Parts: sequence; structure tokens; C-alpha cells
Amino acid sequence: MTSSLWSRGDPATDWSSLEKFISTQSPAQLRLWRGFMAARCFVAAVLLLLQGIALALGQSTNLPAIALSSAYVAAVLLAARYAPFKPMRSLGGAWLYTIGIDLVTYTALQVMQVGGINYTPLFALPVLMGAVLGTSAVGLGTTAAATLLLLGHAGWYWLEQPADTSPRIVQAALSGTGLFVVALLAHELARRLTREEAMAQRSRSAAQMHALLNDLVIETLSEGVLVVDAEGQVHAANPAANEILGQGLARIPLPFALSAYPAWVPLAALARQTFARRSSEAREIPIAQSQGTPREVRVRTRLTQSRDARIESLCVMFLQDLRELEARIRTEKLAAMGRMSAAVAHEIRNPLAAITQASALLGEDLVDPAHRQLTTMVQQNAQRLSRIVDDVLDVARARQQRVLPLAEQVSLDPTVRTLAEEWVLHSHQQGVLLSLDAPGCDVRFDVEHLRRILVNLLDNAARYAGDREGSIQVSTRLSPAGRASLQVWSDGAPLEPAVQRHLFEPFFSSESRSSGLGLFLCRELCERHGAMIGYERRALSPGGPEGNEFFVAFAPAESRLTQ
Repeated sequence: MTSSLWSRGDPATDWSSLEKFISTQSPAQLRLWRGFMAARCFVAAVLLLLQGIALALGQSTNLPAIALSSAYVAAVLLAARYAPFKPMRSLGGAWLYTIGIDLVTYTALQVMQVGGINYTPLFALPVLMGAVLGTSAVGLGTTAAATLLLLGHAGWYWLEQPADTSPRIVQAALSGTGLFVVALLAHELARRLTREEAMAQRSRSAAQMHALLNDLVIETLSEGVLVVDAEGQVHAANPAANEILGQGLARIPLPFALSAYPAWVPLAALARQTFARRSSEAREIPIAQSQGTPREVRVRTRLTQSRDARIESLCVMFLQDLRELEARIRTEKLAAMGRMSAAVAHEIRNPLAAITQASALLGEDLVDPAHRQLTTMVQQNAQRLSRIVDDVLDVARARQQRVLPLAEQVSLDPTVRTLAEEWVLHSHQQGVLLSLDAPGCDVRFDVEHLRRILVNLLDNAARYAGDREGSIQVSTRLSPAGRASLQVWSDGAPLEPAVQRHLFEPFFSSESRSSGLGLFLCRELCERHGAMIGYERRALSPGGPEGNEFFVAFAPAESRLTQ
């Protein structure tokens, strides 16, 4: 592309490249244009000054030369002030009010020969201007015009003084030859400047595009990124680094010294070690937080490489929160475990049904209480295994079905009342209170799924609640924004922080006899319906006892039930 764009042998291509470059108002071309305008003003001022000096020295007054110099000063000043910068594609208007005026003025002064002054060197200015700011045709045309004017003046002088003509003709021919050489060299240099300026613009555009892409990639990285120089100054940081490091990193103006903050001194030490060894490093570092316990962070460093020794190397630090990494690994393991568990559950279901049926038949023929107690234990444990198998299969089905059909709207309060009363009837649990404060509120939720969620939460509450009246309370309410929610509160002991972090993960339970799938299945069902499930420790009334509350915030009724 470059060779065809800057072809040296094709004048059309030469002009097209120059015109394209000039039309973009290149800073270099604009500077050259202003430089030529300033040079013309300077030459005009010198010409007028020479006329004044000649007059002051008592030489004969040449009024036409003074008038011509004054008019030339006015013309160049007007051109410098008002003439727009236009590409000189031909010997047209832009050429006439600049180069054309120069040639006419210098030729007229040369003809007048005021004080014996030779004005031939001044012809270099319009020749240079045409060669640099115009095409090759304009440059050569300007040079040819200047040469013809010089030869014409020599011929006119020959008509007046035939005996003294030969030196002037030779001088005009030599001057014209020199002007042609200057024009060719100047045009070649201008073309090279044009080519290099265009390449520089393309390089700057590419560098800016790459910088924008790099910024976008760094901004969207889940890993934290810090860019540190050899002096320990941080020059860049992405939002993930601010999230991991805390301490108000986003509000600190860049650059800043990493070692100036005590919590980040280990990071500064790792950066120094990276520069000292000139190799990548990796380490797990506890980073103190403004609130809470320190956060374990895995830090990896890389040094930027450059072929230019004058470019300073930088240390790029990648920060990864170990908690998130462990959670991702745990999720992947649990997903694999869930798939394996579902396959095993299918294989267990048939023999388990046979064991349950055989135990029931055996119990019918037994009369010894001890033997009947043994068959009862077999039946109870078989039912427990059956529930675990059902939970595992439900989780597998919930993970596979990601989109639900649009569920029917259900009246929240009547449905919750019916489901809670059924649970109390079957569980024989005492002390359950209902506080339903969402009258007339409808939500889009599958009734059977809502039953499973509520029964699971009530089973958990009954496991840890006391025996007094009101130890378990089921309530509904509407937020100021009109969003309905369901709460199951119990007066059980507070949950440990470690338990709270893993409440809704599969196969996690604080009891050995639980499958650890109940709350996980509740979360899956809620997410499939666009709802949210959570936990908090709170009191039902000011001054009242605190308890554990699980809540379900339903999606707006008009929303699409997808995950």
C-alpha cells in the first residue's frame, strides 16, 4: 500500500498523495505555509527598506520602484492574513496571488535595476514555494516561468546594449539551471516529508487504537492489574485492583509510591525483587483491608520487554483474590460431583425401592417387638435415603432446565397460609405464627416450587427453634417499591460466619445426617423464577429477641421467569 501510494514515477499518484496529506491540514505543511508567508513579508519589508536607504543616500528617486515595493508589501501582508491554505494543484488562483505576484514583482524590479541591485536570488523564494507546496508540475512550471523571465530580461537588455549581452544571458541560463536543481531537490524533500508525516500519523492512530484496546481489556479484567516502575511508583490500576486491595485505591491520584501505604509494602517489596532478578515472580500475600480481616491475594509479576534500551521496563502485577479462586474451583468440583451424584442416584433408586418394599412385607409377618423395631429402623433409613436421592435428582433437573414457561399468578397470602398449615398438620410442630401483610398481592411462581421452598425453610427452622409460642414465624410483606417477599424466622442460635458463607452451596451442611442440598435447591428454584433468597440475623421487633431469618424476594409479576 505504501509503495503504490507514494509512487515516485506517476505524477497523478504524487499529487493524490500530496493532496490527501495537505487536505488533512498536516501540522508540518501548515508550518511550511506559514514559514513561506513570513519569508515573503520579510523580503517585502527589505525591498521597501532598500528603496528608503537609496533615497536617504541621495540617489535618484525611482518613484515606480517605491510604489511597486509598497504595493508588494501590502499584497503579501493581505495574503499572510487572509489567504487560506490551499493545495497548489495547478497554476491557478492560489498560485497567482502568491507565487505569481512574487515573480511579477521581482521581474519588474530586475528590469528597473534600481541602484544596480541584482534581484535574481529572490526568484529562489517562489521556486521553493511552488516545489514544496505544489505538485511536481507546479514546481517545474514555476521554475520554468522564473527562468523565462530571467532570459527575457537578458534578451531585453541585449536589444538596448548588444555589445554587453553575453554575460547576462549566461548568468540567466546558469541561474535558471540552479533554480531547476533547487526545485527538484526541494520537491523530493517535501515528498519525503509528506510520506514520513503520513506514516507517523498512521503509527499514532495505530498506537492510540492499541492503547484504547489495552485500556478496555484491563478495565474489564476480573484480575487486578497494577503497573509499577523501578522506583516503586504506580502508574496504572484497574477497578478490579481497587476492589481487591481496598484502601481507597481509586481515589489516589496517579502516580503514587506503593510503599507509602503500609498495607501495600509487601507488594512494593515484590516489585523490587522482580526488577532485581529480572524475572517473573509469584507469591500469596495477605493484604490488610480498611474493614474486616486481611485478604489473601495471589500476586504474579511480569516485566515489560522492549528492544529499545532507552524505554524503561515496567512491572505489571496481576492480583487474584484467593477466595474467589477457591470458590470457582469449588463450584467446578461441585458441578462435577453433582453430575456424578445424579448418575449414582439413578442406580440407587431401584434397589432402594426393593429394600423398602421387602421391609414392609417382612414387617407384616413379624410379631416380636424387637424384630418389628428393626424393620422400622430399616424403613426409616430407607425413606431418608429416598429423600436424599430425590434431592439429588431434583438438583440435576433444576440445573438442566434453565428456562421456565410463564407461570400462573398466585395469590401470595392465601397460598402461603395453605402451605404453612399443611406443613404444621404433617409435622405436628407447635408455636408457628403467621403474619401475612401482603393482601391482594399476586406473584408469578409455580405453586409446587413455592411449596418445596417453604417446606424446606420450615424444616430448617424447626430443627433449631425452641418450643415456645412464636419460636417460628412465617410472614409476608410488601416493600415501598411494591416488591413482595416471604420470610421464615426462627429463634435459633446464630449461625457461624463460616456456615453463613456456604449456606446455599450444594452438599454443604452443618449436620452429618443432611444431604446439604435443601437450601441449594431453594436457591436454584428462586433463580429460575427471577426471585432471590437470602439470610440475615435480626429481631422481629425493637427490643425483641434476635433470630435467623430466611427471605425470598419475588420478581415483579410482569417479568419473564428465566434465569
